[in-house]
Amino acid sequence: MLGRIWAIALNTFREAVRIKVLYGVLVVVFGANFLAIVLGAMSYHEETRVAQDIGLAGMSIFGSITAILLGLFLLYNEIQRRTVHAIVSKPIERWEFVVGKWLGMALVLSVLVALFTVAMIAMLALQGNAMTTALVKATLLAWVEVLTVAAIAIFFSSFSTPFLSGIFSFAMWLIGRVTPDIEQAAKSASAWIRVVTRVALEIVPDVHLMSPSGRSDVSVHGDFVTWAYVGMASLHGLGWIVGLLALACVLFHRRDFV
Repeated sequence: MLGRIWAIALNTFREAVRIKVLYGVLVVVFGANFLAIVLGAMSYHEETRVAQDIGLAGMSIFGSITAILLGLFLLYNEIQRRTVHAIVSKPIERWEFVVGKWLGMALVLSVLVALFTVAMIAMLALQGNAMTTALVKATLLAWVEVLTVAAIAIFFSSFSTPFLSGIFSFAMWLIGRVTPDIEQAAKSASAWIRVVTRVALEIVPDVHLMSPSGRSDVSVHGDFVTWAYVGMASLHGLGWIVGLLALACVLFHRRDFV
């Protein structure tokens, strides 16, 4: 079973390389770092802070967008080219196929996060600074976020078209990033709006917990993001990954490819 899942994951990784995903990632990494250099030069003795913010924002935003695009096209291409017929006819379970696809996406996204991390370390080194513990925590949180978004994309792709899956995945990720703001805005609304908002937010992953910069409660520039927080946020993301993949496996198993 593990061998079959791993074989699918490696094939997914190779497919991502063939469609030039990783080359696009390299362009994004260099572009983000060039932007960081320009903005750092325009700032007043804030080069280090700019380098950190741009690097982490790149991991989070571009990593999540890449996760959505991979989730849409890698699974849909198998169906569109009808190669899924040959796969499901072999002694392999459909849930193994779904999990293998997500694992392959996780490999690609891990490379993306690693590239951003290396670029950020190099930029900090040029400025005479080193990678701090706070940045290590922030990088781990960003990595968990993009893996969670990949599970969201796989879930919607298991039963919907690429266009709708893209809209749903992007909307869920965006809502998950601003759930505290939505909750705050709903407090001044009527009772039924508060109820609807609460129900809606319960079915959306709180990916804002993994956004390590820009909020007072979770910021790489503060010392209050503990390893305990990183562990709890990672468990939150892992729980959503397992749940979304389980639902995706059930829906994909019921799907008719005839």
